[in-house]
Amino acid sequence: MTATSWIGRSRRRIEGGEKVRGLTRFVADLRIPGMLFARPILSPYPHARIERVDASAARRLPGVVAVLTDQDLGVAHLLARHETSYVGEPVALVVAVDEATAVDAAELVEVRYRELQAVIDPLAALAAGAPLVSDPSGHEGDDAGAHGAAGGGADDTSPRPANMPQRMRFGRGDVEAAWNRADAVVEGNFSIARVYQGYLEPQGCIAEPATDGGVTIHASTQGQFFMRAETAKLLGLAESMVRIVPLPVGGGFGGKILLTEPLAAQAARILGRPVRLTLDRSHDFLLEQPGPAARITLKVGAKRDGTLTGLDANVLYDGGATSGSPVGITGILIGSTYRAPNLRIVSAEVLTHKTPESAYRAPGAPQAFYALESAIDMLARKLQMDPLELRLRNAVVEGDERADGRRWQRVGLVESLERARESQLWRDRASRRDADEGYGVAVGGWPGGIEPAAAGCRIDSDGTLTVQVGAVDLTGTATGFTMIAAETFGIDPAKIRIVTSDTDRAPFSGMSGGSKITYTVGKAVQDAVADAKRQLLELAAERLEAAIGDLVVEDGRVFVRGNPSSGASIAELAQSTMAFASPHRPLLGQGRIAHPESSPGFAVHIVRVQVDRATGVVRPTAYLAVQDVGKALNPAEVEGQIHGGITQGIGRALVEQIVHDAFGQPQHASFLEYAIPHSGEVPPLEVSLVEVPSKLGPFGAKGVGEPPAIPGAAAIANAVEDAAGVRITEIPLTPPRVLAALRASRAGTDAALG
Repeated sequence: MTATSWIGRSRRRIEGGEKVRGLTRFVADLRIPGMLFARPILSPYPHARIERVDASAARRLPGVVAVLTDQDLGVAHLLARHETSYVGEPVALVVAVDEATAVDAAELVEVRYRELQAVIDPLAALAAGAPLVSDPSGHEGDDAGAHGAAGGGADDTSPRPANMPQRMRFGRGDVEAAWNRADAVVEGNFSIARVYQGYLEPQGCIAEPATDGGVTIHASTQGQFFMRAETAKLLGLAESMVRIVPLPVGGGFGGKILLTEPLAAQAARILGRPVRLTLDRSHDFLLEQPGPAARITLKVGAKRDGTLTGLDANVLYDGGATSGSPVGITGILIGSTYRAPNLRIVSAEVLTHKTPESAYRAPGAPQAFYALESAIDMLARKLQMDPLELRLRNAVVEGDERADGRRWQRVGLVESLERARESQLWRDRASRRDADEGYGVAVGGWPGGIEPAAAGCRIDSDGTLTVQVGAVDLTGTATGFTMIAAETFGIDPAKIRIVTSDTDRAPFSGMSGGSKITYTVGKAVQDAVADAKRQLLELAAERLEAAIGDLVVEDGRVFVRGNPSSGASIAELAQSTMAFASPHRPLLGQGRIAHPESSPGFAVHIVRVQVDRATGVVRPTAYLAVQDVGKALNPAEVEGQIHGGITQGIGRALVEQIVHDAFGQPQHASFLEYAIPHSGEVPPLEVSLVEVPSKLGPFGAKGVGEPPAIPGAAAIANAVEDAAGVRITEIPLTPPRVLAALRASRAGTDAALG
């Protein structure tokens, strides 16, 4: 076989056929004998005292098995205890013999609340005397950390407001002196809204009690081992007593990590029967933890030739009712993408009486790069410099210092910018210019997640390879594992099976998030397959009386190089290890990795937009994404990942936002109120893959899922200014917001002209 016979060639996803034919079984399709159905009762108030829960009418309804409150569960943080902290917080749980009865019974439960003062605006939450949202020492989410977004700086231990559980500082040099050395300085206040992950399948799980007091949870989850650890911690159980069975995930994007599973598990343990807790869309909107909103003030200066002199940023996240915002990674990314000798970055989180936030594709990065890339564009305009050239002049390379004091590994930012500069779309910017049309460019980067992983590889008696992993396949990673295994072993991918087992059987794998599964588990697969191949060759060398270095694996056989007619089939050799009284050990390879460093990935997006000055509608008409992917193992899948990320970025830029009114009431309950891009609103997408190989990833691969979701908002905002001459610093760029900016600009022009 020639080198890279399978790697780098597009291949259909192995589970794709089942999905398109509707044969995939999700949580809602699973039926377990004796299963009960649960329906949560949610708080209608952002902050209230729970004075009484009257479930008598609900309990009298035929088919109702139980109505559980916090006292019944005996475990903290599963249902509201004494007070509610956001609209949608679960207060009680109705459990019935069927779903319809559970829904009807929930309507009969009467909860008496005493409404308390709520703080909705994050700035108001910082004011002296603001009501305390929650105890910062209580349970905190670690969803960002599970994505590899827990980058740390210097924790600020100085006194801070009661509703500010996190604050980090990054710095070097003398920022004040940097402004004196600058020929141009720009500053802006940037806001990015909360957003819903928008997955197709709402949250759901089924919990089965075990006879030893443990529990088995069948879940739509991105990370079964993380879920096992967190559930065991919440329920006070040993991890060995919690078994997670991962089911196919109908979309996650960071939202399918941990939500209602511990609640269902405790209910099942109390009632002694399986309990299914699946949310309808309206409850999913209320309960699901969205990507956080942020307000960022950013100031940057440069010399006349474009060399940056300094950067100053203040980041404030609205974390909702519990702590967990990606303050560290946002600060790192703002201060680490371009070489700025002088930095001062403060990144903090404030709690409010809103739904707790969670991870959403590249947590912390879209917020960082919306502010950074908007400011860099503003600086380029002030310097009258090509915005792409300004980025190239300052882009980080391997060895450059990051904001947290660490050094960048090999990065492909310069190569991606150079590829973008050569693109036809960027060249069109100078030669083609229709009325109300503009071009924007922006960078997005992700440091790459790392987490230990293991894999196993068994050679079966029919000559197939069974590769066992614990990673949940969200985006075709199992197909990638197949190609890695085929290339490593020298065997047709059709002879490879990828098996994802539950937490009782699978080797450990980290969260499917943070663009790390191919980079980590893929490398473990590569090592496990290589180990199994080594064992096979040792067996064959003994049988063929040849040196291992002289043996070749090809077309399902092992033979001496140059003599294909000699040798034995893989199946024959494997069978010899499984026969009665065989002197040969079974062929079982093992791969275990713990990468010491991540492999960062950067993307450069260019977009052309049209701005309708009469309606404020912004319409993207062409889009190019250039991305360093290390090595595209399956180019079609990589491009599909990038298409999805672009679309999510367009949604963030133009339409998506979770809105709460002044009283803390969310203004959305379905996709009727919450807009996402439709296929007709997405322009033609072009993808250009740059391959700067990773030193550690399998065949040089890096994670690709996060970077394409990052630059879109800034690229579109930059294009809008190019087209209409207005800089809008708050997204989404809704028609009313764009119209208001256009009118303000016209009013300013009229005033200047007298």
